[in-house]
Amino acid sequence: MRWVVGMMAGPVLWAVLFAAVYALHGIGCAWGWTGVAAPFGSLHIVAMAGVWLAGLVLHVGILAAAPKGPAREARLHRMGAWIGLVASGLTLLPVLLTSTCG
Repeated sequence: MRWVVGMMAGPVLWAVLFAAVYALHGIGCAWGWTGVAAPFGSLHIVAMAGVWLAGLVLHVGILAAAPKGPAREARLHRMGAWIGLVASGLTLLPVLLTSTCG
């Protein structure tokens, strides 16, 4: 059963990041964070990018901790880690690059 947890760690982390980044997007739009200056842009973008980058670091940690070798369980663990990493990188990047606050 441990291999199921390992296999699902990447996709579950993606789901958590997806929810967190979109929650910050809504909160930032509602509270006017786009107009608040921060060292690397608006507070809105910096907050979302910080969560996204922290999540990518966690994804790399999951991938590094994945078991090595040709065994089915090890391969499934690595595939789950890669799926989560790529999904987090690709699906959340557009949110950081564009602003849809009205």
